[in-house]
Amino acid sequence: MSPAPFTKHYAEPERAAGAVRHYRWLTAHAKPLRQPALHTVGPQSLTFERIEGRPVRPEDLPRVAELLGHAHGAAWASDLHSASLDTPHHFQDGTQFDDYLGPRKVALRRRHEQGYLPNKTALHAMLGLLEATTEGPCAFYKDSNPRNFIVTSTQDIVAVDTDDLSLAPMGYDLAKLVATLHLTYGPLTGQAVTTALLAYNAAARRHDARLGTTDRGQLDSFLSLHAVLTAPYVGRNGYHYSLPLRFSHRGAS
Repeated sequence: MSPAPFTKHYAEPERAAGAVRHYRWLTAHAKPLRQPALHTVGPQSLTFERIEGRPVRPEDLPRVAELLGHAHGAAWASDLHSASLDTPHHFQDGTQFDDYLGPRKVALRRRHEQGYLPNKTALHAMLGLLEATTEGPCAFYKDSNPRNFIVTSTQDIVAVDTDDLSLAPMGYDLAKLVATLHLTYGPLTGQAVTTALLAYNAAARRHDARLGTTDRGQLDSFLSLHAVLTAPYVGRNGYHYSLPLRFSHRGAS
């Protein structure tokens, strides 16, 4: 007997419509990324196939990294090769999802106001880091964290909660997964992170030879950004460990 479907409710019709749009975009352009079947679209609700399984754990990182590399490579080859990281991405119906640069500038300034960045020097360092990472081919960002992937009993990996997408550099969403695994389970080994990055790059390169060039320095820059952006969630939502904050970036004196 199949498990009962899962219905997700939204406060506003616009949020439900945006979630459908992003779901369908991923279905069309990021085919390696499996999502639950979407059964019913209501004005303020979506009903999905229920996926039984567990969240991603550290030992799953290489497989999920490979999956992300394939999904990002496919999306670049299909739709994002002409996108720019500082410009929102437009759909055929005229709607869009956010660019990489603008919303994260706003978020970093908010973290400073909230006290997660100790002073304006630290804020300016992080804004400089953000600017330095605004380069290279575009991928999409889907907030990859352990709870947003389900590993089934047959070891399939299914992506859930894809309501919000934005543009991001290749490797940025992989860094979010590494960061949130750290927040959930504690620090990962350097070898584990390097192995995941190699798997991600190899998968992305299979879609175009110009992809799969994210290096460890770039990944560490993304991790520094995620350390600040995720700081308010430490101690909540299963995040028991903090990431070290580094207020410098490549090329800084």
